[in-house]
Amino acid sequence: MKGFKDFIMRGNLVELAVAFVMGAAFASVVTTFTAVLLSILGKAGGRPNFNSYNPGGVPVGVFLTALISFLILAAVVYFFVVKPYEAARTRFARQEEDAAPAEDVQLLKEIRDLLAGRPTGTM
Repeated sequence: MKGFKDFIMRGNLVELAVAFVMGAAFASVVTTFTAVLLSILGKAGGRPNFNSYNPGGVPVGVFLTALISFLILAAVVYFFVVKPYEAARTRFARQEEDAAPAEDVQLLKEIRDLLAGRPTGTM
């Protein structure tokens, strides 16, 4: 039972669960945002619904709606998730580089310096 408890309480699993819940909530926000933008594009083009667009009897309206939805979704994810994540990652990585070296690294440097200063016994 302890192993199961450790598995459930492991940081990665909890973070993954939170990410899944946040992703589901974000998906509904992006879906409604996409619907709003498609409505605005439809009104600007004179057609509020691209699905009924059939030039020459070929039903390309559904494809156009899916394509525009995909592009809007990709733009939202890129500008509101990927770019802020990359900026935060580079900022925090820079802070970690500026931080003092870990204790074990410092100890290894001291050992190296002591070994380098030791007189060598040549025969």
